[in-house]
Amino acid sequence: MTVTRRFFLQSSAALAGTASLPAHAQAGKLPFRYAFSPISWQTNIEEAIRVGSKLGFPGVEPFRHNIINYLDKPLALKKIMDSHHIQMATCSNGGGGNFSSNFYDPAKIDKSVSDHINFARTFIAPFGYCKHFKMNMGPRPAGYDTNDEQIKRCAGAMNRIGKETIKMGLKLAPHPHVNSLVQDQREIDILMKETDPNYVWMCADLSHLVLGGNVLDEVFAKYWSRIAAIHYKGAPTRLKNSRVVAVPRTGEDAGGHGWFRAMSDADSGGVDFPAVQKFLIAKNYTGWVTLDYDASMIHKGSTMEALLTAEKKYMADVLKVDLKANMSGA
Repeated sequence: MTVTRRFFLQSSAALAGTASLPAHAQAGKLPFRYAFSPISWQTNIEEAIRVGSKLGFPGVEPFRHNIINYLDKPLALKKIMDSHHIQMATCSNGGGGNFSSNFYDPAKIDKSVSDHINFARTFIAPFGYCKHFKMNMGPRPAGYDTNDEQIKRCAGAMNRIGKETIKMGLKLAPHPHVNSLVQDQREIDILMKETDPNYVWMCADLSHLVLGGNVLDEVFAKYWSRIAAIHYKGAPTRLKNSRVVAVPRTGEDAGGHGWFRAMSDADSGGVDFPAVQKFLIAKNYTGWVTLDYDASMIHKGSTMEALLTAEKKYMADVLKVDLKANMSGA
């Protein structure tokens, strides 16, 4: 067993103790809360909120394009969420309008920085309770491969954004994402080395990390103190600890679609969810855990509501989550 493996499974007495406890000992209120992604509802955020509330999710994590109809009226959306007893975990960047997300091209970085600071200030901060700003880091350069200087430029931009968002009470949490500027171990290591830990954290999406060739326990070992948010999403079993970027360089699947797995899918072993769940409990993680599921993950002839319902059963049966204590609608 490697040092990093020990860190992940037994890095503290609390973790070792949790791993040996019977299932019922982990029941009760967790230190973290669960959210879901409304991306499959596109701009019908109202229906997504209704479904999430019905299923008992405490939180929802939209992308910018999901809430495009509320960009200039965040408190109107907050009122809808409040009436359904659900909170916005954060709102990711994304499409819609003249909004820039290029962080490697010197000619485009200034606008990208300004757009993201403004979005955080005018839309996320008014909710009053959000603690982080999860954001993707835009496209890879032409030709796909990155160089160190491009990642360093991105890091500089993250520092600039994070220095402003922390004043709003928002930890900046860039999201390593396959087929985006930062996806693999080299790129993540440069990004984290070149960013100020007082201003920049990370959103750890378990599926994207695996698909990008990263080993989860090593990421947690290196960067646990800088992880502000977690995305639960699985990956094919054969990719666990594979250390290779799994997705193709081009085409519809380059961003991970077709490779993502729900926790309850038979072929989701690329991520060891019970081990991660125990780790988060042992570390007293207090951020959001978002089921970041998109339309590509819906089983043929089914719906996202049905998929999320199946995930709740998995959470109860396998992760031993007390749904009554942790899901408001359960």
